[in-house]
Amino acid sequence: MAAKSNSYRLQYLDFLRGIAALIMLQGHVFHSFLRNDLRTGGAYVYSQFVGGMPPAIFLFLTGVTLSFLMDSSERKGLSPWARVLATLRRSSYLFFLAFAFRLQMVVFSGGFPSQWQQLFRVDILNCMGFAIAVMSLVALVGTTFQRFRFSAALGLAIALASPLVSQLDWSHLPSMLSSYIVPNYNFFSFFPWGAYLAFGVSAGSAIRLIKQEQIDRAMEWAAVAGLAIIMLCRYVDSLPYAIYSHSQFWLNSPLQVLIKLGVTLVLLALAFAWTRYGAKDGWSFVQQLGTTSLLVYWVHIELVYGRWLSFFKNSLTVGQTVLVALSIITLMVALSVARSNFGRIKESVLSRWATLQTRLPIGKLCGGERSSVGI
Repeated sequence: MAAKSNSYRLQYLDFLRGIAALIMLQGHVFHSFLRNDLRTGGAYVYSQFVGGMPPAIFLFLTGVTLSFLMDSSERKGLSPWARVLATLRRSSYLFFLAFAFRLQMVVFSGGFPSQWQQLFRVDILNCMGFAIAVMSLVALVGTTFQRFRFSAALGLAIALASPLVSQLDWSHLPSMLSSYIVPNYNFFSFFPWGAYLAFGVSAGSAIRLIKQEQIDRAMEWAAVAGLAIIMLCRYVDSLPYAIYSHSQFWLNSPLQVLIKLGVTLVLLALAFAWTRYGAKDGWSFVQQLGTTSLLVYWVHIELVYGRWLSFFKNSLTVGQTVLVALSIITLMVALSVARSNFGRIKESVLSRWATLQTRLPIGKLCGGERSSVGI
């Protein structure tokens, strides 16, 4: 029963990640394939409007899993700096994936080495790696409860500082470095995107602190808090005066960050309710996508923006784009299932091989006397 309860504590995170993957897939298909003359219509506008949520959700969930790492390191008795190093290892892994992803994209497009600058483009994986490296210092904070409070405050500080960062002179920094810091429509910079990872660390710390019998009530409060944040931000946005002299809503506005945080909290609560009381133990293609979201991200980017489907680029009607989106989603679900089954088959084969080794006469295998160990 304990294992099942722990499973319920994590399934909703995969489900939320799957929701983000679905939104991402349709958004990228519309962005790549819809005809240019149809991009002022409602279908494209709504597609791209909701398409801004997946990066925030992915960063938030990365923060949640990062908080789990910090908490487990603390429970193992690791020193504060050892916990920082464990966090930095995860950061380096994401940086490795980010550069491997960009290298594959450039090579497959036939642009290497002339387009080598693309290797250093700050994409979502680069942002995750950089934000985790910065947030690694949070591991020095004493307890999980203290990290919960500190990370929430840090996320708010990053969001509030973003318009100010935009106004500073960063011309002394190389563009490759400033892209990691300064808000930019073309990159995933630490300001403001790092705020979602910090909020995720705070949420993950709260999840670790909540007892199993309290999690239902906690998710209710998460939904209430999310709705309250959305309504408060909408009210502040409607006021006739502004705190910042210069702020662009879709680029560096703290209100945009907090609204997306509110939406994420509401979706988190809905994902929990669905996996706990709706689908329960039934298979879900949304949750399936969430379990292999990195693979889905990697492959679909190559399909949608690479040369494989270039004959569809900027040439489809809304109906045709919807059909392609459904086809891509179906293909990604199939890929995800294949990846999951491959993992299970691999584990089964290794388990059977280990069992066979214990049953075989070791002496015969080694050329010595026959042994009956394991029989």
